[in-house]
Amino acid sequence: MSGPWSVYLLRCGDGTLYCGIAMNVEARLEAHRCGQGAKYTKGRGPLALVHVERCQDKSTALRRECEIKRLDRGEKLALVDGLG
Repeated sequence: MSGPWSVYLLRCGDGTLYCGIAMNVEARLEAHRCGQGAKYTKGRGPLALVHVERCQDKSTALRRECEIKRLDRGEKLALVDGLG
């Protein structure tokens, strides 16, 4: 499936960061907020969208998600601040 995929980072209420991919980031964020998103985000609200990167297709989004998940917390925060 190709299309406008995005990689996104959420800041959870406990200060942790969650990374995921979606075709519609706003709809996915709402799913997270309603408890229908990832198991990790349940009970960790409020959730704030802090970073989004557009990708050309799902494969590219999945690769970028893996890259971001390998970053340490400081590197992820630099990405959120536009420094990474």
